[in-house]
Amino acid sequence: MPHPGPLLARTPADIGHAIRAARKARGLTQTQLATLSNVGQATISKLESGAVVPTLETVFDILAVLDLELQVTPRSRSGDLEDLF
Repeated sequence: MPHPGPLLARTPADIGHAIRAARKARGLTQTQLATLSNVGQATISKLESGAVVPTLETVFDILAVLDLELQVTPRSRSGDLEDLF
């Protein structure tokens, strides 16, 4: 199943939303993703809802299962004052 297009993530909650979108695009439940990534289902749930800041190791474990990679790029500016600070 194809992945959703590139997603901009500037916060842990944004990472959680991206993981949720990719998980759903692959037709996986939180429990299935947890099993495949060796992470607890409660952690997946909290990560997706932005209730927990996961370790990078956890994020990379989950991204690997979802066949995603993390790419670091210069921050874009949308013109909003909030983005400047």
